[in-house]
Amino acid sequence: MSGAWRLKRFWTETGIEPVEDGFSILLDARPVRTPGKAPLVLPTRRLAEAVAAEWEAQEGEVRPETMPLTRSANSAIDKLSVQREEVAELLAAYAETDLLCYRAEGPEALVARQSEAWDPLLDWAAEALGARLKPVTGVIPAPQDSRSLDLLAERTRALDSFSLAAFHDLVTLTGSLLLAFSVTEGRQDPEAAWLISRVDESWQAEQWGIDEVAAEQEALKKQAFLDAARLFSLLQVV
Repeated sequence: MSGAWRLKRFWTETGIEPVEDGFSILLDARPVRTPGKAPLVLPTRRLAEAVAAEWEAQEGEVRPETMPLTRSANSAIDKLSVQREEVAELLAAYAETDLLCYRAEGPEALVARQSEAWDPLLDWAAEALGARLKPVTGVIPAPQDSRSLDLLAERTRALDSFSLAAFHDLVTLTGSLLLAFSVTEGRQDPEAAWLISRVDESWQAEQWGIDEVAAEQEALKKQAFLDAARLFSLLQVV
Protein backbone atom coordinates (compact mmCIF):
# COMPACT_ATOMS: atom_id res chain seq x y z
CA MET A 1 0.00 0.00 0.00
CA SER A 2 1.36 3.40 -0.95
CA GLY A 3 2.57 5.34 2.05
CA ALA A 4 2.30 2.34 4.38
CA TRP A 5 4.73 2.18 7.26
CA ARG A 6 7.64 -0.18 6.73
CA LEU A 7 10.13 -1.52 9.20
CA LYS A 8 13.55 0.10 8.98
CA ARG A 9 16.81 -1.55 9.90
CA PHE A 10 17.41 -0.92 13.58
CA TRP A 11 20.10 -3.49 14.30
CA THR A 12 23.85 -3.52 13.82
CA GLU A 13 24.77 -7.21 14.09
CA THR A 14 22.98 -10.30 12.78
CA GLY A 15 23.67 -13.77 14.12
CA ILE A 16 22.30 -17.19 14.97
CA GLU A 17 22.15 -19.08 18.25
CA PRO A 18 21.57 -22.80 18.95
CA VAL A 19 18.37 -23.36 20.92
CA GLU A 20 16.41 -26.43 21.98
CA ASP A 21 14.54 -26.93 18.69
CA GLY A 22 17.11 -25.61 16.24
CA PHE A 23 18.69 -22.22 15.62
CA SER A 24 17.36 -18.80 16.50
CA ILE A 25 17.98 -15.64 14.46
CA LEU A 26 19.47 -12.79 16.50
CA LEU A 27 19.45 -9.07 15.77
CA ASP A 28 21.86 -7.38 18.18
CA ALA A 29 21.61 -10.48 20.38
CA ARG A 30 17.80 -10.29 20.50
CA PRO A 31 15.83 -13.21 19.01
CA VAL A 32 13.59 -12.50 16.03
CA ARG A 33 9.92 -13.42 16.19
CA THR A 34 7.48 -14.25 13.41
CA PRO A 35 4.52 -12.00 12.51
CA GLY A 36 2.49 -14.31 14.76
CA LYS A 37 4.88 -13.52 17.64
CA ALA A 38 6.39 -17.03 17.76
CA PRO A 39 10.17 -17.43 18.01
CA LEU A 40 11.77 -17.60 14.56
CA VAL A 41 13.59 -20.90 15.09
CA LEU A 42 15.00 -22.79 12.08
CA PRO A 43 15.51 -26.56 12.15
CA THR A 44 18.96 -26.61 10.48
CA ARG A 45 22.07 -24.47 10.79
CA ARG A 46 22.32 -24.06 7.01
CA LEU A 47 18.81 -22.64 6.82
CA ALA A 48 19.41 -20.41 9.83
CA GLU A 49 22.57 -19.02 8.25
CA ALA A 50 20.72 -18.35 4.99
CA VAL A 51 17.85 -16.61 6.80
CA ALA A 52 20.32 -14.56 8.84
CA ALA A 53 22.00 -13.54 5.58
CA GLU A 54 18.67 -12.20 4.30
CA TRP A 55 18.34 -10.02 7.40
CA GLU A 56 21.95 -8.88 7.17
CA ALA A 57 21.43 -7.84 3.54
CA GLN A 58 18.69 -5.36 4.46
CA GLU A 59 19.67 -1.71 4.24
CA GLY A 60 17.38 1.15 5.16
CA GLU A 61 13.83 -0.17 4.85
CA VAL A 62 13.33 -3.89 5.33
CA ARG A 63 12.03 -5.38 2.09
CA PRO A 64 10.18 -8.66 2.73
CA GLU A 65 10.07 -9.40 -1.00
CA THR A 66 13.86 -9.88 -0.87
CA MET A 67 13.58 -12.37 2.01
CA PRO A 68 11.90 -15.49 0.55
CA LEU A 69 13.42 -17.90 3.08
CA THR A 70 12.31 -15.76 6.00
CA ARG A 71 8.79 -15.50 4.60
CA SER A 72 8.56 -19.26 4.09
CA ALA A 73 9.89 -19.90 7.60
CA ASN A 74 7.27 -17.53 9.02
CA SER A 75 4.58 -19.40 7.12
CA ALA A 76 5.85 -22.78 8.32
CA ILE A 77 5.77 -21.64 11.94
CA ASP A 78 2.65 -19.48 12.02
CA LYS A 79 0.42 -21.35 9.56
CA LEU A 80 1.60 -24.81 8.59
CA SER A 81 2.33 -25.83 12.14
CA VAL A 82 -1.43 -25.73 12.75
CA GLN A 83 -2.70 -26.46 9.22
CA ARG A 84 -0.18 -29.07 8.08
CA GLU A 85 -2.69 -31.87 7.54
CA GLU A 86 -5.08 -29.70 5.54
CA VAL A 87 -2.30 -28.35 3.32
CA ALA A 88 -0.86 -31.82 2.79
CA GLU A 89 -4.25 -33.09 1.64
CA LEU A 90 -4.64 -30.13 -0.69
CA LEU A 91 -1.27 -30.79 -2.30
CA ALA A 92 -1.74 -34.55 -2.51
CA ALA A 93 -4.92 -33.93 -4.53
CA TYR A 94 -2.80 -32.46 -7.34
CA ALA A 95 -1.89 -36.02 -8.31
CA GLU A 96 -5.46 -36.54 -9.49
CA THR A 97 -4.96 -33.91 -12.23
CA ASP A 98 -1.18 -33.75 -12.44
CA LEU A 99 0.23 -31.53 -15.17
CA LEU A 100 2.39 -34.35 -16.52
CA CYS A 101 -0.66 -36.47 -17.26
CA TYR A 102 -2.71 -34.05 -19.36
CA ARG A 103 -1.64 -34.08 -22.99
CA ALA A 104 -2.67 -31.98 -25.96
CA GLU A 105 -4.67 -33.53 -28.78
CA GLY A 106 -2.46 -31.65 -31.24
CA PRO A 107 -0.50 -30.42 -33.05
CA GLU A 108 1.71 -33.46 -33.38
CA ALA A 109 4.91 -31.56 -32.60
CA LEU A 110 3.52 -30.35 -29.25
CA VAL A 111 2.27 -33.83 -28.40
CA ALA A 112 5.74 -35.20 -29.10
CA ARG A 113 7.38 -32.49 -27.01
CA GLN A 114 5.12 -33.19 -24.04
CA SER A 115 5.80 -36.91 -24.30
CA GLU A 116 9.56 -36.40 -24.50
CA ALA A 117 9.61 -34.12 -21.46
CA TRP A 118 7.01 -35.80 -19.25
CA ASP A 119 7.02 -39.55 -19.96
CA PRO A 120 10.44 -40.14 -18.30
CA LEU A 121 9.12 -38.60 -15.07
CA LEU A 122 6.00 -40.76 -15.14
CA ASP A 123 8.28 -43.80 -15.49
CA TRP A 124 10.53 -42.55 -12.70
CA ALA A 125 7.56 -42.04 -10.36
CA ALA A 126 6.35 -45.57 -11.05
CA GLU A 127 9.77 -47.03 -10.23
CA ALA A 128 11.03 -44.75 -7.45
CA LEU A 129 7.78 -43.77 -5.75
CA GLY A 130 5.69 -46.83 -6.57
CA ALA A 131 3.06 -44.59 -8.14
CA ARG A 132 2.07 -45.11 -11.76
CA LEU A 133 -0.04 -42.26 -13.15
CA LYS A 134 -1.33 -42.56 -16.67
CA PRO A 135 -1.37 -39.81 -19.30
CA VAL A 136 -4.67 -38.80 -20.88
CA THR A 137 -5.54 -36.70 -23.90
CA GLY A 138 -7.56 -33.55 -23.48
CA VAL A 139 -8.63 -31.61 -20.39
CA ILE A 140 -11.41 -33.83 -19.04
CA PRO A 141 -10.25 -35.38 -15.71
CA ALA A 142 -9.66 -39.11 -15.79
CA PRO A 143 -9.46 -41.32 -12.69
CA GLN A 144 -6.00 -42.46 -11.63
CA ASP A 145 -5.01 -45.65 -9.84
CA SER A 146 -6.20 -45.33 -6.24
CA ARG A 147 -3.21 -47.18 -4.81
CA SER A 148 -0.82 -44.79 -6.55
CA LEU A 149 -2.75 -41.80 -5.26
CA ASP A 150 -2.64 -43.21 -1.73
CA LEU A 151 1.13 -43.73 -1.88
CA LEU A 152 1.72 -40.17 -3.08
CA ALA A 153 -0.59 -38.83 -0.38
CA GLU A 154 1.34 -40.75 2.29
CA ARG A 155 4.60 -39.22 1.10
CA THR A 156 3.08 -35.77 1.15
CA ARG A 157 1.64 -36.19 4.64
CA ALA A 158 5.05 -37.31 5.92
CA LEU A 159 6.58 -33.89 5.24
CA ASP A 160 7.16 -31.66 8.27
CA SER A 161 5.93 -28.06 8.35
CA PHE A 162 9.12 -26.52 6.94
CA SER A 163 9.44 -29.08 4.16
CA LEU A 164 5.77 -28.67 3.34
CA ALA A 165 6.21 -24.89 3.03
CA ALA A 166 8.79 -25.48 0.30
CA PHE A 167 6.85 -28.35 -1.25
CA HIS A 168 3.71 -26.21 -1.45
CA ASP A 169 5.36 -23.77 -3.84
CA LEU A 170 7.02 -26.52 -5.88
CA VAL A 171 3.61 -28.09 -6.47
CA THR A 172 1.38 -25.07 -6.92
CA LEU A 173 3.72 -23.14 -9.20
CA THR A 174 3.95 -26.07 -11.63
CA GLY A 175 0.63 -27.86 -11.11
CA SER A 176 2.52 -31.11 -10.67
CA LEU A 177 2.97 -33.23 -7.57
CA LEU A 178 5.28 -35.59 -9.44
CA LEU A 179 7.52 -32.81 -10.67
CA ALA A 180 7.79 -31.47 -7.11
CA PHE A 181 8.81 -34.90 -5.86
CA SER A 182 11.35 -35.21 -8.67
CA VAL A 183 13.07 -32.12 -7.25
CA THR A 184 12.86 -33.06 -3.57
CA GLU A 185 14.03 -36.60 -4.30
CA GLY A 186 17.01 -35.38 -6.31
CA ARG A 187 15.80 -36.80 -9.63
CA GLN A 188 15.57 -33.42 -11.33
CA ASP A 189 17.61 -30.22 -11.13
CA PRO A 190 15.31 -27.31 -10.19
CA GLU A 191 16.20 -25.28 -13.28
CA ALA A 192 15.48 -28.25 -15.53
CA ALA A 193 12.30 -29.06 -13.63
CA TRP A 194 11.00 -25.55 -14.21
CA LEU A 195 11.61 -25.85 -17.96
CA ILE A 196 9.80 -29.19 -17.98
CA SER A 197 6.80 -27.55 -16.35
CA ARG A 198 6.67 -24.86 -19.03
CA VAL A 199 6.45 -27.02 -22.15
CA ASP A 200 3.04 -25.65 -23.10
CA GLU A 201 3.98 -22.04 -22.36
CA SER A 202 7.19 -22.32 -24.36
CA TRP A 203 5.27 -23.76 -27.28
CA GLN A 204 2.76 -20.92 -27.24
CA ALA A 205 5.56 -18.34 -27.12
CA GLU A 206 7.20 -19.94 -30.14
CA GLN A 207 3.96 -19.78 -32.09
CA TRP A 208 2.69 -16.35 -31.10
CA GLY A 209 5.67 -14.50 -29.67
CA ILE A 210 6.55 -13.40 -26.16
CA ASP A 211 4.16 -11.25 -24.17
CA GLU A 212 6.29 -8.93 -22.02
CA VAL A 213 3.83 -8.77 -19.13
CA ALA A 214 3.44 -12.55 -19.11
CA ALA A 215 7.21 -12.94 -19.29
CA GLU A 216 7.65 -10.75 -16.20
CA GLN A 217 5.12 -12.84 -14.28
CA GLU A 218 6.83 -15.99 -15.51
CA ALA A 219 10.18 -14.75 -14.20
CA LEU A 220 8.67 -14.09 -10.77
CA LYS A 221 7.13 -17.56 -10.66
CA LYS A 222 10.40 -19.16 -11.69
CA GLN A 223 12.32 -17.36 -8.96
CA ALA A 224 9.73 -18.41 -6.38
CA PHE A 225 10.10 -22.00 -7.57
CA LEU A 226 13.89 -21.86 -7.30
CA ASP A 227 13.62 -20.27 -3.85
CA ALA A 228 11.37 -23.13 -2.74
CA ALA A 229 13.82 -25.70 -4.07
CA ARG A 230 16.63 -23.95 -2.21
CA LEU A 231 14.62 -23.93 1.00
CA PHE A 232 14.04 -27.66 0.74
CA SER A 233 17.74 -28.32 0.12
CA LEU A 234 18.73 -26.22 3.17
CA LEU A 235 16.54 -28.45 5.33
CA GLN A 236 18.41 -31.61 4.42
CA VAL A 237 21.63 -31.01 6.40
CA VAL A 238 21.56 -29.99 10.05
